[in-house]
Amino acid sequence: MDIRFDGKRALVTGGGRGIGREIALLVNSLGAKVAVIDRIPEDMNSLKKEIDCETINAELTDLAATKKAVEQVLPIDLLVNCAGVVILEPFLETTIENFNETVNVNVRAMMIVSQVIAKNMIERKSGGAIVNISSVANVVAFQDHTTYCISKAGVDQLTRCMALELGPHKIRTNAVAPVVTMTPLGKKAWSDPERRAAMLSKIPLGRFNEPIDVANAVILLLSDQAAMLNGVIVPVDGGFMAKG
Repeated sequence: MDIRFDGKRALVTGGGRGIGREIALLVNSLGAKVAVIDRIPEDMNSLKKEIDCETINAELTDLAATKKAVEQVLPIDLLVNCAGVVILEPFLETTIENFNETVNVNVRAMMIVSQVIAKNMIERKSGGAIVNISSVANVVAFQDHTTYCISKAGVDQLTRCMALELGPHKIRTNAVAPVVTMTPLGKKAWSDPERRAAMLSKIPLGRFNEPIDVANAVILLLSDQAAMLNGVIVPVDGGFMAKG
């Protein structure tokens, strides 16, 4: 398959590091003009040294700032909602502050960003493709991940609702649901040998994701090769969900 995005404009939220950065780099290599919204200036400055991209610093918990940031990069043809947070707390100690921040970034901001982009796509009658980053925590419970699991289940339902209502405008919306991914944060979180081995035993392919594994799945869903995929949640998990 020859996938190219020449002449397209792509926005990646949370594109300064980790999975988002890998996606931004790959989309750029395939010909798209890339814009990134992230909250850490150092990450975006580092990205700009690698590729010619537009970067905007914004805190996605701030509703007004989120809308303003997205409006600055219009028009957009390809959107990847990758920004997210995870705050680990046992269920009985999970705070309202944790709940609010996690849901606001992982779900509310995704909805707001997508609304601004999709309205412009509809005005231009251009169609487009949107990919949301979910997680295997969408249907599987993980210790100390209450708010994260809630938020990723919300991402899945948001994806389906967007697919239903935006599909008639030739805007496709899908999601990918990765298992553990070896970003710098992921490597640190799963550095304990016993914990790592226990998780790996549940993945038939016997390894965790690298960021490029997730990025490759996102690229396929953004491309015309996935022209009839709309409203699907694609596990990128090495068979984790199949094993149960």
